[in-house]
Amino acid sequence: QPHLEESGGGMVQSGGSLRLSCVVQGTAECMGWFRQAPGKGREGIASIGYGDKTKYANFVEGRFVISRHNGDSTLSLQMSNLKPEDTAEYYCAAEYCTYCPDLLCFAPSDFSYYGQGTQVTVSS
Repeated sequence: QPHLEESGGGMVQSGGSLRLSCVVQGTAECMGWFRQAPGKGREGIASIGYGDKTKYANFVEGRFVISRHNGDSTLSLQMSNLKPEDTAEYYCAAEYCTYCPDLLCFAPSDFSYYGQGTQVTVSS
């Protein structure tokens, strides 16, 4: 069973940048990031699937980049031009691509494995 652990969250001013990382132990090759703000539901941010296909939420608007490294054992999310509305708990997630729609999971409910989360706070 895959194990995931996030790092890199913190507090940043509006317009700033952060890089989130997730160490993935296991072989679930479809991965992604989602977030949950207080009082709101979970929302998918970005995902990477079979053949390194990627998908981003509309609200990303080119500000975030998802990537994986180290033989697919590290998943990253580079976030730039952060806004106060980006404040949330951020989670990395993984799933076996066989179970993903078109070999690319995206919605939080698509994934079976999650990390514990890392907090991102953007001040205005």
